[in-house]
Amino acid sequence: MDKLIMYLQYPFVRNALIVGVLIALCSSLFGSTLVLKRFSFIGDGLSHVAFGALAIASILKLTNNMILILPVTVLAAVLLLKTGQNTRIKGDAAIAMVSVGALAFGYLLMNLFSKSANISGDVCTTLFGSTSILTLSDADVWISIILSVVVIALFVYFYNRIFAVTFDEDFSVSAGINAERYNLMIAVVIAVIIVLAMNLVGSLLISALVIFPALSAMRIYRSFLKVTVCSAILSVVSTLAGMIASILYSTPVGSTVVAADVIVFGVCWLIGILKGRKNA
Repeated sequence: MDKLIMYLQYPFVRNALIVGVLIALCSSLFGSTLVLKRFSFIGDGLSHVAFGALAIASILKLTNNMILILPVTVLAAVLLLKTGQNTRIKGDAAIAMVSVGALAFGYLLMNLFSKSANISGDVCTTLFGSTSILTLSDADVWISIILSVVVIALFVYFYNRIFAVTFDEDFSVSAGINAERYNLMIAVVIAVIIVLAMNLVGSLLISALVIFPALSAMRIYRSFLKVTVCSAILSVVSTLAGMIASILYSTPVGSTVVAADVIVFGVCWLIGILKGRKNA
C-alpha cells in the first residue's frame, strides 16, 4: 500500500489511471452490442487499421498522432460496415482482409522508413501497450477525457435506439428507426474507443477490453440493461486492478489488464454455473 501511495503522487500515474478508467467504461458500454450483433472482431480489424495509421503518423513525425489515426480509423469503420453488408464480401471476411492488410503494411512502413534505433521495441509497445499509458501528455489526457464524455453521452442519449437496433433491426425499421444510421454511429463510436484504447492495451489486445466485460456480465444476467451496467462495473474494476498490479509489479500494462479481465470472466462463469444450479 505504501508503494502504491508513493506512485500515486506522480501526475503521470494519476493521469494513466483516469484515462484507463474512462477507456474501460466506454469500451464496456458498446461491448454487449458488438457481441449480440455478432460483430465482435470489428475491434481487431479497426485496431490493426489504427496500427497502420500510427506507423504513417510516426513516419510523418506528427506532433499529435491522433490527428491522423482517428479519422483513418473512423473511415475504416464506415467502410467495414458498408462492405460487411455486401452479399459478396461478408462482414467477417471484410474484417479479416482489412485487419491483416493494415497490420502488414503498418509493420512494413515502420521497417522501411522509421529512423528509430529500436523498431522492435516500438512495434511491441504499439501492439501490446507496454507503458504507453504512462507517457500520456496533458493534451492526450484532455482529448481522452473529452472523447470519453462524448461516447458516454451518445450511449445514454440513444440507449433505446441502440437497444432496438441491437436486438431486431427489422422491427426497428418498421417502428420508424433508421437502423443504418445507428449502425453507422455504433461503428464510428467503436472506432473512437479503439483509438483511445491503443495506449492502454495496444493494438492486438483491444478486442479483449471490449468483449470480455460483456461476456462476463452475460454469464450472470440476461437483461440488456443489467448486462450493460454489470459490464461497465466489471470493466472498470478489472482495468484498475490490472493497472495497479502492473505499476506495483512492473508488468506490461496491456497484458496485465487483459489477464485481470480473463480472471473476472472465470469468476463470473463459475457464478453463472452456481446460479443456474440454484434456479434449477
